[in-house]
Amino acid sequence: MKRTWIHHATIVNEGKRFVGSVVIEGEKIGEVLVGDALPAVPCDEEIDAKGQFLIPGVIDDHVHFRDPGLTHKADMATETWAAAAGGVTSFMDMPNCSPQTTTLETLENKFADAEKKCVVNYSFYFGATNNNADLLARLDRTHVCGIKLFMGASTGNMLVDRMETLRRIFSEAGMLIATHCEDQHIIRRNTELFREKYGEDPDVRFHPLIRSEEACWESSSLAVRLARETGARLHVLHVSTARELELFEDKPIGEKHITAEACVSHLFFCDEDYSTLGTRIKCNPSIKTRKDRDALRMALRTDRIDVIGTDHAPHLLSEKEGGALKAVSGMPTLQFSLASICELVHENVITMEQLVQKMCHVPAELFQIKGRGYIRPGYQADLVLLDPTREWTVTKECIESKCGWSPMEGRTFHAKVEKTFVNGHLVYSDGEVDKTHRGQALVFER
Repeated sequence: MKRTWIHHATIVNEGKRFVGSVVIEGEKIGEVLVGDALPAVPCDEEIDAKGQFLIPGVIDDHVHFRDPGLTHKADMATETWAAAAGGVTSFMDMPNCSPQTTTLETLENKFADAEKKCVVNYSFYFGATNNNADLLARLDRTHVCGIKLFMGASTGNMLVDRMETLRRIFSEAGMLIATHCEDQHIIRRNTELFREKYGEDPDVRFHPLIRSEEACWESSSLAVRLARETGARLHVLHVSTARELELFEDKPIGEKHITAEACVSHLFFCDEDYSTLGTRIKCNPSIKTRKDRDALRMALRTDRIDVIGTDHAPHLLSEKEGGALKAVSGMPTLQFSLASICELVHENVITMEQLVQKMCHVPAELFQIKGRGYIRPGYQADLVLLDPTREWTVTKECIESKCGWSPMEGRTFHAKVEKTFVNGHLVYSDGEVDKTHRGQALVFER
């Protein structure tokens, strides 16, 4: 069993930071040592990490890898290359692909495909519809990360808009329900108003007025009310408004059953950026005002926002042409998510300890992932070495996602991922991804 000694690192873990070292034994963390303490027995390889942060691998609870069926823009291989390059060692993928992951067969096919393609660890949501609630009881809770529920506009038949079905899903899910919350009736009304005033495809700057704060609030409020009435485990995805923060409690993860995710897109951009980035930052829910963005950032300092995800959603640039209605929604952010949130650390918005809490620890706790999310002996060696002082600029040439672009292009970051380990294996180092490695299916202790 190979032993690798990473020493002189600044370890950030469980709310603390200290200089020390970690010994990787095979797939797992063998030892965590403080200061200049030496491993119990000699190691096969040494890595001097002086001046670098050593953190647990990032766990992204919210990605769209477009596989199967939409692989002209992304697939499990290319997007996990991007994950590894960005320090993301585990992901949970959404069901709105083609065919949609709304049957037991399509779910198992997706897991089988991932085993062949993914260089990092994986799990998949099961998509709830108006017609498949009978299948929820048959899901393997140790195998499936959660149930995805679109309570707003979505792809195909995945919008669940029947109240009796919503109540049944919340009552019978038996596991975490992750919701996309936007009220379709409000969006439809706003769409008609803006079309009447500005034509068939209003400018993208109207996107946050069409998919408005009201639309988010009404839908999120309904989800929270149903969770309180039924006792369901609810996780509201990509919260985008200051107002919605009122729905969530500032309590540790173990003391609540309703939680919230904020995404890089809503933490990093605001409506002022439409003037320069246009439809490249068009996503659903929409990116809203600077006030909303700043409120979300401040909530990261508390336990009101529990998790930072990406909603990584690649499209070809040709598909982003148009305005608020014709350009498709979604953007690729996975490869640069850790670097982006490190900018908030650089700007003293949050601490590195808080970043690790919301990108590594809490996703593991929230989804009850076995043996990941922390730097602890016996846990899987999903680890990231990060240089907190290395400035670099995103260029098209460094992008691993198949779509070949990023809204972060041209932006200079102040921290850079140097190495990423997945199950003890070095999958990314100095700009190169080991594309031969294969990750593992996540296991949930439920």
